Order: sequence, then structure tokens, then C-alpha cells
Amino acid sequence: MSMGAYDDEEHERRERKNTEVDISEDDDRTEYRGEVEYDGGESTEELLDQFKEINS
Repeated sequence: MSMGAYDDEEHERRERKNTEVDISEDDDRTEYRGEVEYDGGESTEELLDQFKEINS
């Protein structure tokens, strides 16, 4: 089979694999790590001016 040729059996194998998802009860996260930063220092007018500048 050449490169890029369509392989029907491979397609069916991948479809079966993708539909068999094992979800167990212990997959839920109980501890989260990281941080979130929010910078809301700009006014609405400044944000609209920036948006207009980006779109032009």
C-alpha cells in the first residue's frame, strides 16, 4: 500500500478504539494546582480602541 492510501481496516480499528473509552470513578480531580491571573486595569474605551486597531 502506498503512502496516504485509504486503509478501510485501519479506519474501522480506530473507530472501535475511539468508541471504547474507559471512564472510571477515580478519574475525578480532587486537588488543583496552578494560578489564574486577571488584568482588568483597562477601561472599556481602551479595549474598544484596541479592538478597532486590531480589526483595521
